[in-house]
Amino acid sequence: MSSNYKFRNQECLYFVTFTVVKWIDVFTRREYKDILVDSFNYCIKNKGLEIYAWVIMSNHVHLIIGTTHKPMQDILRDIKRHTSKQLIKAITENIQESRKDWLIWFFERESKLNPNNEYVQFWQQGSHPIELWSNAIDQKLDYLHNNPVTAGWVDEPEHYLYSSARDYAGGKGFINVLFLI
Repeated sequence: MSSNYKFRNQECLYFVTFTVVKWIDVFTRREYKDILVDSFNYCIKNKGLEIYAWVIMSNHVHLIIGTTHKPMQDILRDIKRHTSKQLIKAITENIQESRKDWLIWFFERESKLNPNNEYVQFWQQGSHPIELWSNAIDQKLDYLHNNPVTAGWVDEPEHYLYSSARDYAGGKGFINVLFLI
């Protein structure tokens, strides 16, 4: 991982992205996205994770985060490890999942390319953390919230369920976010 992309100051906010290996569209079902939401909420409650903004896309996640307790890299490592296992289990047990065999085969194949993996590799390595300065926060917030609009899924950011845009528009989302503005 490049030295430019590390958590250097635990007191700063960071824009992070984590991506499914080879950008495979996994988050096409609500139950898969809910696994991420549950994990985020658990880490907020139990590990000191602070989420200021978030969006779950079909093959990646963007977050603006901080921490009050554990180091961010440890929290993200735990999230990725836990959600990887839970998502593989959900895919395996989902009788509606038409791509089940292919997905599991693919994640197992990717695992063999990385000796750090035990069974499968669901997430790409790293989370590409970018330390946010005050002048970059609004840009990253807009970018994150407009991802579903750019993808053509919704006309307005707050119409997408799996994003903090609805919180910023005065509604209530699935995660208790801390507001940046």
